[in-house]
Amino acid sequence: MCMNKLGGFIRLMRPVNCAMTGFAVFVGALLAVSLPMPNWLYIVYGFFTGFLLCAAAMVINDYYDRGIDAVNEPTRPIPSGLISPKAALTFVILLTVVGLAFAYFTSLLCLLVAVASWVITVTYVTVGKRSGLPGNFLVSTCVAIPFIYGSIAVTGTLQLNVLLFALMAFLSNTGREITKGIVDVKGDNAEGVKTLAVRFGEKKAAVVAVVFYLSAVALTPLTWFLGLVGFWFIPLVLVTAVGLIVCSVVLLCEPSREKARRIKKVVLLLFLVGLLAYIFGVIR
Repeated sequence: MCMNKLGGFIRLMRPVNCAMTGFAVFVGALLAVSLPMPNWLYIVYGFFTGFLLCAAAMVINDYYDRGIDAVNEPTRPIPSGLISPKAALTFVILLTVVGLAFAYFTSLLCLLVAVASWVITVTYVTVGKRSGLPGNFLVSTCVAIPFIYGSIAVTGTLQLNVLLFALMAFLSNTGREITKGIVDVKGDNAEGVKTLAVRFGEKKAAVVAVVFYLSAVALTPLTWFLGLVGFWFIPLVLVTAVGLIVCSVVLLCEPSREKARRIKKVVLLLFLVGLLAYIFGVIR
């Protein structure tokens, strides 16, 4: 029984998502100072801050969704009765305190950024999910913050190339969140989620998503012109830029549920290629 409960807590955390957030902190640090890094201890602290706060966010999300999950996902730890709601909240507090402690060990500024990130996450989980575009902005902010945190952890400041990447991540992810709204328009309409697709229709939502995609593309040359990256940035970022443009054209021509579903998957891959572009771009 104890092993089952332990497995339930681990499932609540979604360790893969947490590891990705921790890795994003590492990437932000790498973009800020390149290799060799001056203080690996702060990178380790940053990784665990990202990992644990992401875990806390995953658990509190399942806590608030326990009623919906009881119908749609009854085998999840909380609706199945494996983990009680009270135990889940206690786990959230533990994860949050330890995560913020790692931020404090890094610096006071890192602690402030971590607290801000946590507030944004809780705001999204509790009230932002049903708000449509404001909720999309909250999610995209949570995507961008780990990169910013990584820069602050190793330099004490937000480096310009990290800021540009975080902004592109914010813009492209916002476009993707709006695209996801086109995919989920029927379910969101039934649940009262006010996405752009629900409020204004799939076509207008597609136009707004494309504006965000192309805004992210428009920022990519700036990094090169400012001399913030090396040659190997170019071929990889071209893949991302051309891919986003193609996705934009396809979405505008046919803003259907199936097309939007494919595009949101492709955009995630393009985001990862763009991340690699920045990583290779620090190689001079």
